Amino acid sequence: MSRTEVILREGRERGRGAPEGDAMLALLRLVIIGFVVLTAIYVALSIWSRRVRRGKLGLEWDEAQGPGARKAFVEEGLRDYDRSLRRKLILGVYVVPVCVVALIVYLTNYH
Repeated sequence: MSRTEVILREGRERGRGAPEGDAMLALLRLVIIGFVVLTAIYVALSIWSRRVRRGKLGLEWDEAQGPGARKAFVEEGLRDYDRSLRRKLILGVYVVPVCVVALIVYLTNYH
């Protein structure tokens, strides 16, 4: 029997649950896995949003046939997009889930 199993069994026999260290490890695991998943979602959403914007700029240039070269027009539009509010709102992928989890923890423990 491993040391961890012995500690858990002794804790249960004394009427205690899992040691606090297990709760901290579970929280750390949640944070790391959550960060990895949210980063993957953020990257996918950023790439998708940029492609959609590039497509719309290309269609806009096609309809107007100018000004200038199509590639330069699209690149200038993407530079404007990189400074836009929409681009920054994609960071909500990190903020919203963290706030929801914090709210759930608060409501579960303090209400």
